Amino acid sequence: MSNSWGAKVLQRFDGAATQYNQAARLQTAMAWRLAGCCKRLPIPSGRWLDLGSGTGLLADAIEQRNPGRVVERIDGSPSMLARHSRPDHTQLWDLNQPLQSWDDAPTLIASSFCLHWLSDPGTRLQNWFECLAPGGWLIVALPVEGCFPQWQAAAHQAAVPCSALSFPTTQALLASIPKQQVRQQQQLCFSEQASHITALLRPMQTIGAGTSTHSALSVKQWRQLSAHWPERSAEGQVRLTWLIQILVIER
Repeated sequence: MSNSWGAKVLQRFDGAATQYNQAARLQTAMAWRLAGCCKRLPIPSGRWLDLGSGTGLLADAIEQRNPGRVVERIDGSPSMLARHSRPDHTQLWDLNQPLQSWDDAPTLIASSFCLHWLSDPGTRLQNWFECLAPGGWLIVALPVEGCFPQWQAAAHQAAVPCSALSFPTTQALLASIPKQQVRQQQQLCFSEQASHITALLRPMQTIGAGTSTHSALSVKQWRQLSAHWPERSAEGQVRLTWLIQILVIER
């Protein structure tokens, strides 16, 4: 993906900053899950980072679960950073670029729902790992290949393009990470239901996560997609399933 893709993604998230927290239910739940993971690990004192921090959901959760810790919040969206509870600990940075060098290397790099938006997720994950201090921890959560099977199936059956984002595979993400340093791999499934696909997909648009590499579907194509959507409940509800990968890596 090109730099123009990154600019498009950031523009969309920038415009969604004021309504992000109200609609980001799954992102909020994952923030608390990762914060609990951080609390259970022997993470050394030092510089703790939240990359792709958005409005600060993960950073706030980590600080609440780990009293006394300060998490630096790094993101490419000025409007998202402006919503943080601790604006004095924010930094504007294009995460498609390598991280800066610190005299005191970070002992924690955490990131949630960010890596899959970057141009080369595997390379970025390798860079984050290499920026850690010895004994530091890298904890990430992101959607991976296998997400949105209903959307994929409906597009195939309706013979229309699937405008969902293409997600990385876990294998590609970990290709340059030493296997012995990966302490935990876990995949979680989350499903959402709504009365129709427009309501099902609307939260992604609301939080700025609707950017696609495909052209917008026509009204006719959306109707065809809806008609072929699988797994309708007895009440006529449609379902969308997320596949979320959690990686815990020690330097």
